Amino acid sequence: MFVVGLTGGIGSGKSSVSEHFASLGIDIVDSDEIAREVVEPGTPALQQIRNKFGDSVMLSDGRLNRAALRQIVFDQPKERRWLESLTHPIIGQRTEDLLAAAGSAYVVFSSPLLLQSGQDILATRICVVDLPEALQLARAASRDGAKLEAIKKIIRTQLSREQRLSRADDIIDNAGTLEATLRQVDALHLRYLDLAKASR
Repeated sequence: MFVVGLTGGIGSGKSSVSEHFASLGIDIVDSDEIAREVVEPGTPALQQIRNKFGDSVMLSDGRLNRAALRQIVFDQPKERRWLESLTHPIIGQRTEDLLAAAGSAYVVFSSPLLLQSGQDILATRICVVDLPEALQLARAASRDGAKLEAIKKIIRTQLSREQRLSRADDIIDNAGTLEATLRQVDALHLRYLDLAKASR
């Protein structure tokens, strides 16, 4: 299977790019969706998280309070490592299962942590959605309603823009209009179809 690893920092526009690939008939495997799925109510991972951190990380309807958990793990690296050791193997297995089940000409694997978590080993090519950090901050703040300081904290835990770009096979410049970004996706789609066909 020809896998395009799609990544970029918070607010970079990965979701819009993924949606456009999907509209072109390409299967999308999204690590954020998988990460949410593995801690749904009733899952063993959620029970272990509740046992470790207590009811302060739970919502009244039995779902995970992601904001509360995020606060704990961003401020306490030891707790972040514990959480990663619990969830990453489960996420990894689910990711591999979904990639193997994909039926399109190639598959897009979207992950903000693709390059720093070792997930890039699953990708044939790396595609980075890029924009300057100031624009990244502004877009993330307007989209999520999050405070700038919280967004900066997330950015500090991710690879730098330079590190991402140095490892990219393909770069989508998302600093312009949505139409300009989607034209780049269209061009890459044709290229990926050719590369996937040649790799069979």
